[in-house]
Amino acid sequence: MKTQVKADLMLVLVTLCWGISYYLMDLCLREMGSFNLNAFRFLGAFAVAGIVAFPKLKGVNKTTLKYAFWIGLSLVFVYMGATFGVMYTSLSNSGFLCALTVVFTPILGFFIKKQKPERKMVAIVAVCFVGIALMSLNEQLKPALGDIFCLMCAFAYAVDLLITEAAVAKEEVNAFQLGVFQLGFTGIFMLILSFIFETPVLPSSPAAWGSVIFLAVFCTGIAFIVQTIAQQYTSAAHVGVIFTLEPVFAGIVAFFLAGEVLLPRAYFGAFLLVAGLLLMEIDLKALVAKFNGKTEEG
Repeated sequence: MKTQVKADLMLVLVTLCWGISYYLMDLCLREMGSFNLNAFRFLGAFAVAGIVAFPKLKGVNKTTLKYAFWIGLSLVFVYMGATFGVMYTSLSNSGFLCALTVVFTPILGFFIKKQKPERKMVAIVAVCFVGIALMSLNEQLKPALGDIFCLMCAFAYAVDLLITEAAVAKEEVNAFQLGVFQLGFTGIFMLILSFIFETPVLPSSPAAWGSVIFLAVFCTGIAFIVQTIAQQYTSAAHVGVIFTLEPVFAGIVAFFLAGEVLLPRAYFGAFLLVAGLLLMEIDLKALVAKFNGKTEEG
């Protein structure tokens, strides 16, 4: 199995965790403020990673810390958008709209880094955009207030992916250290905002404690470290397309745990997202060449 495919499969598992996270955030937000929740999950993830892998974090250099700072700042806007989105729109919608990262990433890459996307990637982005639109827009084709927050999340995460791609391409940047320290910076920023705008509290019920611990360990700590390491072997545009599976997982969780039912067109939109991911992973030129070779032999 090619290294890039392995990296992409790791990212699919990350996406599964994030699909579950919308339902868990909804549970936690009944007892905690948005900034409070995010401070808890990111500082908790940083603490766990620091304890488990402390020897690997010693000797971190300034370049790694610099990029961790900027990635952490971008993640503040990502999770402001995601948590406020969950508060003001449906779980399904929040998951679907946050997946518009797949559209913003190649657009920003083109304007900022002059990365001209391949025709195949343009086609995949178009398919994913239609899929997300079918899953998220209402009959009047209008987004709710929470949908606007989710769009901010998607845009900010596209920025995060491009910064991460630039960071891991540098020899002096340690991908594992970058993945851990970005958690710490994000947590500190969120804690400051929580003290300014909220009254920080701890979860009060077993359900909220279980949810916030899962969010901290799996959806934040492990997920972001895996994403950072995996991005050494794949592109930001690839990551953006893989993350279109997030709304599919979010929709499945919302259906079974929160009882949300989608319109038929939304399910067709989910099909398009999965089709886009498969199209990205399949090397069409190699398949055509292999098929032509077998035809000539026959």
